[in-house]
Amino acid sequence: MPHMTSQRPPAPHRRQPVPIRGLALDVLGEWAAGDRFAAELLDQAQRECGIAGSDAAFLRDIVLTTLRNLSLLDHWIAVLTDNKHLDHRSRWGLRIGLCQLLILKVSEHAAVNETVAATGRARSLINAVLRRACRESAALLDQVDARPLETRTSHPNWLVEHWQTVFGSEKTAALCEWNQQPAPMCARINRLHPDMADASDDFIVCESLPREDLAAGKVYMQDPSTALAPRLLAPQPGQRVLDACAAPGGKTALLAQLMNNTGEIIACDVSPGRLRRLEGNLHRLQVANARIEQHDWAQDSVPAFAQDGFDRILLDVPCSNTGVMRRRVDVRWRLKPEDLQAQAQTQERLLRNTLRVLKPGGILVYSTCSIEPAENEQLVAMVLESTPGHELVTTSRSFPPDDQIDGAFAAAIGRI
Repeated sequence: MPHMTSQRPPAPHRRQPVPIRGLALDVLGEWAAGDRFAAELLDQAQRECGIAGSDAAFLRDIVLTTLRNLSLLDHWIAVLTDNKHLDHRSRWGLRIGLCQLLILKVSEHAAVNETVAATGRARSLINAVLRRACRESAALLDQVDARPLETRTSHPNWLVEHWQTVFGSEKTAALCEWNQQPAPMCARINRLHPDMADASDDFIVCESLPREDLAAGKVYMQDPSTALAPRLLAPQPGQRVLDACAAPGGKTALLAQLMNNTGEIIACDVSPGRLRRLEGNLHRLQVANARIEQHDWAQDSVPAFAQDGFDRILLDVPCSNTGVMRRRVDVRWRLKPEDLQAQAQTQERLLRNTLRVLKPGGILVYSTCSIEPAENEQLVAMVLESTPGHELVTTSRSFPPDDQIDGAFAAAIGRI
């Protein structure tokens, strides 16, 4: 009889843990080297590395908290290294290490050891600096309040000075402090869904992403400030409405809800990619009265679908996003002083061109998620001054620290 040897079944395959600190360094390095926003890079990293749950949440915490506190972290680095010159990866390594230790309050052992392991050739320097930070953490934190506003709240100097000129020192300080707080996840109840028609609230705050309700079209992730413009427009059932810059579709869906899904909404945007996203969202949110068209309202031509004009027009223009910096963490670092003027030029073209297709007696609402007068009141006043037959009906705005929602502006313009 041949000799038989027993064999153990193969061990189940175990997925190797993803080195989150190394992944955070890669995301931040790519962010610094290009012009993509952190949220997009994080989504891509999560998909490609197959991470979810607590790993994905921790990655987002490290990346977004680092970007939210960049100036303060660099101040601490200067103190701890005596202004030593650092290569890019070493600086980012120290930034995420100090972010974990002093802001996120991650355990010293994990924060130091795993950050050092992710930083490559500069490990000895990173290790020494982070261990010094552990010893001196109380002193480093005690000194924060004495730093200038732009350092302790990590905003570009030019932006702080600009806001102080526009809003004054007290409001600017409140705004910068507001932007440092992580934004809550807010969802709008979609009353077009039969299960939600009698819901008691219009907006809810979610502790975690309501994936099932999102997929079913019962809710849509939106801050309450986004309802400002659609409600000011107040479209009526049966009217013909233009949503000129509609993607991704949250405001379009609210317009449909206000119209009881009757009448007609022409929902426009520029790129096919944005239109596909718009179409998917409107379908999921059970919008039945919208037609999607591709058009760029910055161009002077009037498309065939607009020849008969509109009773109501929502013009939610691209803007500086200065009202949503709490939610879009890296906007402060992407924005440049010249961008404000460049945005205003585009906004002016959009407003002038859409006013041309407003019916007599109709209302157009111009809106932004900006708090900048140059993009808001001043721009509307300039256009109306040279556009006979139109008048300002009313305006509505939110200033984040005062209203406890994102910043937004809306102006209702009537055609006489």
